[in-house]
Amino acid sequence: MASLARPGGNLTGLSSLAPELSGKRLELLKEVVPGMTRVAVLWNAANPANTAAWHETQAAARALGLLLHAQDVRSPQAFKGAFARTAQAHPDALLVLQDSLITMHRQHVVEFVTQRHLPSVFSVREWVVTGGLMSYGPNFPDLNRRAATYVDKILKGAKPADLPVEQPTKFELVINLKAAKALRLTIPQWLLQRADEVIR
Repeated sequence: MASLARPGGNLTGLSSLAPELSGKRLELLKEVVPGMTRVAVLWNAANPANTAAWHETQAAARALGLLLHAQDVRSPQAFKGAFARTAQAHPDALLVLQDSLITMHRQHVVEFVTQRHLPSVFSVREWVVTGGLMSYGPNFPDLNRRAATYVDKILKGAKPADLPVEQPTKFELVINLKAAKALRLTIPQWLLQRADEVIR
């Protein structure tokens, strides 16, 4: 791909990747978890798409005065060790970088944070529905609608190479109040009012 603005070839579309949102997720955690200083980060370093998100997470952590404990999982067998190391590090919260391998083990991750009473933040609402504390990320219904306009343009003769690859423009915050109560956390009222969805 030549660039996002002019992808070239026969490729275009919409991206759900927004690496800068990792910093925003850390900011949200800091608002919800008083005195938070240490955050475990569950991610798959073998996924090239996560490299930018990891750099953004590190930069945001430095700006917020947070210490990160990176837990790299590259196979299903790696989760057990990552969970054990996370427990030994005694972090104040967990941030998960979106990845298909980790998503396939969503239930195990949520069970772990629930058992360890660990506040958690994710990139998509499905994690919060499963029992995680919060998510902040691209609004996928909006991306789907925008994808339909791309299909329409191409069917009407537009060349994919001339259509820029677009990044997300709408984002959603989802909060699980039941999880917050179990963690004995009080979600600030301003944050609840800002949330796109509150699960009770």
